[in-house]
Amino acid sequence: MPAPFMPSRPVRIVGVGSCLGSPIFGPAAGPRALRDLGFENSLRQRGIRAHWQALLEPSAPKPPRPSMNERLGTVSNLLHDLADIVAQTCADDAIPLVLGGDHIVGAGTWRGIARALAPRGKLGLIWIDAHLDAHTPQTTHTGNIHGMPLAALLGIGDETLTGLPGPHLDPAHVTIIGARSWEPEELKLLQKLGVKIFFMPEVKTRGLAAVLCDAMSIVRNGTAGFGVSVDLDAMDCAKLPATTCLVPDGIDPQELVDALHGLRNCADLAGLEIVEYVPERDRDGSGARWVLEIASAALGPTTAQLRHREETFGARNYAPLPVVFTRGEGAWLWDVEGRRYLDMMSAYSAVSFGHSHPRLVKALTEQAGRLTLTSRAYSNDRLPLMLERLSALLGYDRALPVNTGVEAVETAIKAARKWGHKIKGVPEGQAEIIVCANNFHGRTTTVIGFSSEAQYRDGFGPFGAGFRTIPYGDADALEAAITPHTAAFLFEPIQGEGGINIPPAGWLARCAAICHKHNVLLIADEVQTGLGRTGKLLACEHDGVRPDGVILGKALGGGLLPVSAFLANDALMQVFKPGDHGSTFGGNPLAAAVAAEALALLADEKLAERSARLGAAFLARLQAIKNPLIVEVRGRGLLIGMELDTRRVNARTAAEWLLARGLMTKDTHDSVLRFAPPLIIDETTLMRAADVVEAALADLAQRLPGTTP
Repeated sequence: MPAPFMPSRPVRIVGVGSCLGSPIFGPAAGPRALRDLGFENSLRQRGIRAHWQALLEPSAPKPPRPSMNERLGTVSNLLHDLADIVAQTCADDAIPLVLGGDHIVGAGTWRGIARALAPRGKLGLIWIDAHLDAHTPQTTHTGNIHGMPLAALLGIGDETLTGLPGPHLDPAHVTIIGARSWEPEELKLLQKLGVKIFFMPEVKTRGLAAVLCDAMSIVRNGTAGFGVSVDLDAMDCAKLPATTCLVPDGIDPQELVDALHGLRNCADLAGLEIVEYVPERDRDGSGARWVLEIASAALGPTTAQLRHREETFGARNYAPLPVVFTRGEGAWLWDVEGRRYLDMMSAYSAVSFGHSHPRLVKALTEQAGRLTLTSRAYSNDRLPLMLERLSALLGYDRALPVNTGVEAVETAIKAARKWGHKIKGVPEGQAEIIVCANNFHGRTTTVIGFSSEAQYRDGFGPFGAGFRTIPYGDADALEAAITPHTAAFLFEPIQGEGGINIPPAGWLARCAAICHKHNVLLIADEVQTGLGRTGKLLACEHDGVRPDGVILGKALGGGLLPVSAFLANDALMQVFKPGDHGSTFGGNPLAAAVAAEALALLADEKLAERSARLGAAFLARLQAIKNPLIVEVRGRGLLIGMELDTRRVNARTAAEWLLARGLMTKDTHDSVLRFAPPLIIDETTLMRAADVVEAALADLAQRLPGTTP
């Protein structure tokens, strides 16, 4: 068996519980607190081979404060020990992760790493801090040593700090990011030396990612490696108050985490340092979580490493596009290297409300703290409320909750068959259900048995009888296929996975009339199209049709949980008796709480109406694109398909082309690109997406032989 996943280099954690440079004792407790919280194990759970190497905890000074010389001597001894440890860590081809008290520890961290790199070249350093830390014992206004480490690394200051073994840093390869509080002497010194400073106003104007990119160009140019030192004082104290100096208007910690993901692919990353975590100010634990996020962002496994492990340990029943996502917010996703993508897939409509919608996350977390599962052997206090809301919203007497979409399809099939046998009078075991060619209702053995996709069936038989297939959009074929044994017609109002196929106008209304005439159930699979996706609450409403049964899923779980349901009136739902059908997790209180909030959100934010308006604009914009690769653009609401000329390009290639430009979509049937963004997307972003599609396909057309836009 292959070894468990490990990144290419191990990480060794060194905790330094120092506040000898400052009269504030709080940060000295930070490293031990992080260790006791299981920091090492948390990193391992994220795929980082972490090991806690050492915890250095010198005695804190007691009032009255010792003299400057005494404190400098004590700090110097600590920094010697720290520098030796990190130098040996680098020599062992591991990455040092230093968790410090105050920032004075940086004078030891980076001298040690510079010493280890010296045979190969210089060390570059990115110093992320609200302050400049470039004082000397002669210029300090407060008498605090913690304001001296960067000057000491550059060879300026007292011999006890500058005299550590190893080379001083070259100012030309040092940058500071996020400075917003300093004294004139510090700024004058650093500007004289030539250190590049990205002040906080520039960070806010240009964005941290752009600034970090510039900083990395400086520190990596002509060096053997580079390091990043993060003082939590640089963060916005409103979002990360568990630090020493609560200076307002700092860096958004999430923005920093997103930006630091880009370090994962840097083979020349020599070390990471995080300082000034104050546990006594961390009342909700968010400070410790941010320290973990910062470390994980920079040191975690890469896309290539994660995909390799997935391919090694996972069944090969998917061929995912070449990206690994780690975070989502609204209509956006971020990969493990920190790149941002616009989500134009919404997980096949499961993320219709956007990623991690605050209302849905709140409903999930609150319910998770109360009650998550009892099984349906008992009632819970959330399911009745959700069922009532769902039935009232869609106008059906009853709903049967289950988990996945295909489970709800199976439920509908069982209901239709039993109705046929017990109510319509079809002889036992002879009930038939009519389905459409090119359908997609899931991948259970029952469902693939009536699929017209050869791959879905290949090798999985034998399949059950009782299904008849007709062409999609052909009402005459439906009437011709009905026999006295026909119990139901199961259909998709728009075939999503089939290629965003829209039936002819009036087809569904005629099918409804035919089914009513022959006493056949009309059952709509609205797993992908339901709950606002097509600009109506249900896609059947476009033809003014109310089916006998409706299958919902995907969006019902708010993108957080698998939640589905089969809805019908008593005339059909009466066939179920206790024990006929069930699901351990179906209708659990956690799922019910999220689904109820999702339904409320759908109404409150008028998302169906929003989908209709934005979808019409987006469809028109895509249809206006002139490109020889495009055969047709079709859709309803925010469910749109772009059919491509497969003689020139397949949709998988086009999807990868768009992915490289930060737009996430998916091919279907090798010929159609599907565009189904979260319903909460704004119009400006949607139109920019159309611009990306147009430019990307124009570029692709130019690169293909014999194709000109």
